[in-house]
Amino acid sequence: MSSTEASSAVPFRDQTEKLAALRRTKAIATAALILCVTVFAAAKAFESYWPWLGFVAAFAEAATIGGLADWYAVVALFKRPLGLPIPHTAIIPANQNRIADNLGRFIEANFLAPEPVREKLEEVDFSALVSDWLSDPKRADGLSRFVVRLVPQTLAAIDRSGLRGFVADRMLEQVEKVPVAPLAAGLLGAFTEDRRHQKLFDQFIKVAGRFLTDEEALAAMREKIREELPSLFNLFRADAYLLKKIVASAGSLLEEVHADKDHPMRLEFDRFMLKFIEDLRSSRAYARRAEAMKRNFLARPEMKALAGDVWESFRALIEQDVKAQNSVIRAHLANMFVEIGRHLAGDAKIRADMNQGFVVALASFVESQKSGVSTFIADQVKRWDLAQLTRLLEMNIGRDLQYIRFNGMLIGGLAGLALYVVELTLLSN
Repeated sequence: MSSTEASSAVPFRDQTEKLAALRRTKAIATAALILCVTVFAAAKAFESYWPWLGFVAAFAEAATIGGLADWYAVVALFKRPLGLPIPHTAIIPANQNRIADNLGRFIEANFLAPEPVREKLEEVDFSALVSDWLSDPKRADGLSRFVVRLVPQTLAAIDRSGLRGFVADRMLEQVEKVPVAPLAAGLLGAFTEDRRHQKLFDQFIKVAGRFLTDEEALAAMREKIREELPSLFNLFRADAYLLKKIVASAGSLLEEVHADKDHPMRLEFDRFMLKFIEDLRSSRAYARRAEAMKRNFLARPEMKALAGDVWESFRALIEQDVKAQNSVIRAHLANMFVEIGRHLAGDAKIRADMNQGFVVALASFVESQKSGVSTFIADQVKRWDLAQLTRLLEMNIGRDLQYIRFNGMLIGGLAGLALYVVELTLLSN
């Protein structure tokens, strides 16, 4: 037998057992009522021979009346006794809609009230459940696989929704609001700490040194010198002499600057940088120029194209990774989920806050939806088939109701016996 067949067989077997128990109890109650009638008839028949049978007859008579009255009351709950159209019988079928509405309101008022719901939710340690679930590497890996499977659809949805263009426009707007000059001053200020800008100056010296050894550059300089000198000097190759002196002097100067960290040229570069940074911070003219440059730069169509290219590259990278067998994103996500679970398990404050958040959220959800739950329950009960509803109720509570018949016979019999004793006492007086 499959698990589905087994699960469906259990309720069926349970219903069969309840129905059999109900029938047995009904049969016993009916037999007891018949017994009371029989005892009453026999006691009355032989009462003249044995006067003490009057007590038995009184008990049996009252027990019969009590049993019949309670039989009528129990049957009237579910159907019309003997099929007769007696008023106020078949109470449950006749009041199905009212019972459904009252049941829905009862559940809403008593089971879904704010305080009971909050008290019940506060008993649950939601954070521990989340922590235990995430701390399991297999579950974390399964969750990461589920998340990365949603990535392509999410990226496609972003493209279709126009969110990419919206985000790009908002980013450019936010960038446009940022004052460039103070920002640049701050960046340069951080760059010039510990004279780190001197490394840039060192690179300039190296470039200048390479320029002095470049044959094409030297040839161009010699040609320029020749153009400026009188023709007579060029006959004596003065241009070559001057170029040699210039290159030698410049090379010597560059070597001195490179070797001396406190060379006047380096100090002058320090002063230039500090003044430039101060001007960026305080000069309105610099600020206006910087803002104009920024606006011109952001207004160029290449900027939006660049944003689109960055997005496409990012999307291609993400999609390629999530499709890979050994996805880096999936691995990082799984590790992240495990770490979150472990950190959550060790942080009592976060767990308390998390549990409180769950309680507030779920309690608010129940409060907002409880009227819908009440209506749903009422609608379901109203749609039940009357025969099925009656059969279901009788099957589940009918056996207990049959004991009312036993109690009715016993209490009625005792009451009848007591009244008989009182009658004899009064007649004897």
